[in-house]
Amino acid sequence: MDFTTVSFTDVTRTFGRRRALHRVSLRLNRGEIVALLGPNGAGTSTLLGLAATLLEPSSGTIHYDNHTARSGGPGLRRAIGLLGHDLFVYPELSAAENLAFFAGLYGVDDVPARVESALERGGIMARRNDLVSSLSRGMRQRLALERALLHDPRLVLLDEPFTGLDDASAAALQARLVALRGAGRIVVVATHDLETIEPVLDRALVLWNGRLETIERGGGSLRERYRMVGAAR
Repeated sequence: MDFTTVSFTDVTRTFGRRRALHRVSLRLNRGEIVALLGPNGAGTSTLLGLAATLLEPSSGTIHYDNHTARSGGPGLRRAIGLLGHDLFVYPELSAAENLAFFAGLYGVDDVPARVESALERGGIMARRNDLVSSLSRGMRQRLALERALLHDPRLVLLDEPFTGLDDASAAALQARLVALRGAGRIVVVATHDLETIEPVLDRALVLWNGRLETIERGGGSLRERYRMVGAAR
């Protein structure tokens, strides 16, 4: 299933008595990288979970072009790639075995070729047969990213993707994000690594206590503008 926009309209999400998001409205467009910022507990992971169809809004609507999560069904979910705090790779399997397993779940064509390509792109070919339990955090992070992108998703949702990455791996991820944008993907990155995401982003949004604001372009670094938004609250 293909789509070019994801639209939130007055989306609120509560967990019991706690309100994680309050009347969030935004539009995500094909061919852009959007940074989603905010302090811990601000609601960034909740917003990604909603966009990934793992959560339903308590009120408001989310549309993928003209489809909702319900009307889009499995075809919609196959068009979404998510990298969350939980990496969802199996420690008792090798890197290659993990990718082959998820490629089968995604129903991709030519699984062996897809796995080889992912290992190469992720820079983990030399560790392909090593158990994930023996890999460093950064290596597992790279593997989990490839797992999330195996099926060439239209919507890419990444929660703190730079965690554990050294400078070379972070630069490779920046280049990967730019390539995804060039391929017309919708890319949303929730991160605290403002200096790392700034060179490649198109827009920056910030959540404060569940409310969404735009960080306007202008003078100063992204971190300086982020602090100004916080100080104004």
